[in-house]
Amino acid sequence: MEPFLRPRQPHQELRMGMWGTGPLQNDVAAEFVDEVEELSGQELVDMLERVFQRVTDSEARVDGEHGAEAVAAGALVASTLPESPIGINSDEGPGEPLPELPASLYLSARLALDRVLQDESEMATSWVDSADADQWRMRVRQIIEVLETCTDH
Repeated sequence: MEPFLRPRQPHQELRMGMWGTGPLQNDVAAEFVDEVEELSGQELVDMLERVFQRVTDSEARVDGEHGAEAVAAGALVASTLPESPIGINSDEGPGEPLPELPASLYLSARLALDRVLQDESEMATSWVDSADADQWRMRVRQIIEVLETCTDH
């Protein structure tokens, strides 16, 4: 299977292996989920906030790894909302559901994901196959829409 992301340099290996267009279907997201599973309570909230803040505070191009973490974190946060259509595959996500999260985290997630979709984002511009890029964007937008239902009230 060919990688979905192009290397930045002609002979540079990909920094992030992707096996699908889902928010947790890349190496960075898999490592992120492993970290999430080790945390609970305030440690988890702090980590999620740092992931989102790193993306929203980046002045130049959003790094692909930071973007991948933010998308994974956004999907996990959105999945905690009641009746959320964002489902987390048990093979890809944490073994246990996340605890209830503070409302401020939903806005942080939404702002970070908006930034990941912008042209300055490595994840938004590095797809080899345009159909995969479109499907990835659609999935990220779905996560944002779920987060909007929480933050628009």
